Amino acid sequence: MTGSASALLIVGHGTRDAEGAGQFRAFVRRVAARAAGAGAGCAAPAAVAGGFIELSPPPLKDAVAGLVEAGHRNLTAVPLILLAAGHAKGDIPAALARERDRHPGLRTRLGRPLGPHPVVLDLLRERLAAASAGAERPDAVLLVGRGTTDPDANADLYRAARLLWETSRDAGVREVEPAFVSLAHPAVPDGLDRLRTLGARRVVVLPFFLFPGVLPTRVHAQAGAWAKEHDVAVRVADVIGDCDALADLVLERYLEADGRGPAAPGMNCDACVYRIALPGFEARVGQAQHPHDHPEDPTHPHHHDHPHHHDHEHAHVSD
Repeated sequence: MTGSASALLIVGHGTRDAEGAGQFRAFVRRVAARAAGAGAGCAAPAAVAGGFIELSPPPLKDAVAGLVEAGHRNLTAVPLILLAAGHAKGDIPAALARERDRHPGLRTRLGRPLGPHPVVLDLLRERLAAASAGAERPDAVLLVGRGTTDPDANADLYRAARLLWETSRDAGVREVEPAFVSLAHPAVPDGLDRLRTLGARRVVVLPFFLFPGVLPTRVHAQAGAWAKEHDVAVRVADVIGDCDALADLVLERYLEADGRGPAAPGMNCDACVYRIALPGFEARVGQAQHPHDHPEDPTHPHHHDHPHHHDHEHAHVSD
């Protein structure tokens, strides 16, 4: 636990898209307002700033310099990134190390990327509903991420697609397939081909992106070109965008990295059904956990006396 709150440094990748860069800057202001709002109390960061590691102003160095000039020597950085590829694993830690060299005595912590957090899944379902409004419910969803050369990050998109499907079945979503717009396969046309083969005739392409940019624009172009050549109705949803729920998630990641969040160090409890009310699994929250019966455990109350054993869920390590 920290003795006092650190400053929050929101780290973006950067984009050549002016609208996307503007949304990032507006989002940083939103997070600052949410942090300063009623109920933030002692959980609020000492200050909030944001910068990019490349392509867009303000650069990260300017954001750090502004915090240092204001007297802040403890910074907690939250990567405003959905999937933990090279930017989150290498570029951002290296950039923070450079800032520590520039500002002797500066201390930094680095939080986790946002990932397929339940808040992100909720926002994706909202964008899916908006894209489906006024039309027949879609047969399937194509969840499109940026694509990387990091297999771990690419696998996380598959995890996001599975979680979205698991928590959207009550809404009638039959299939959720992942695809990538660059650097990795399957590409957007490949994903749409697969859904068509599986029988889908109404598809929503759901960009797994925070703000507008070059790659979300490419998703629209690729989906539109494919739709012109096939007998499938294709709609493209909006990106997640600047919103309060996303701002609150950044503050959650900040508290976690600052040692004041609910998750234990090293644990990823974002999608634990015993802690989080995921749609369709609400009854699991707080559910009592019991060990499995083992026939060679003489201390267990069911040993020999109760031959008919019941099925139990495995317990979460800290439940």
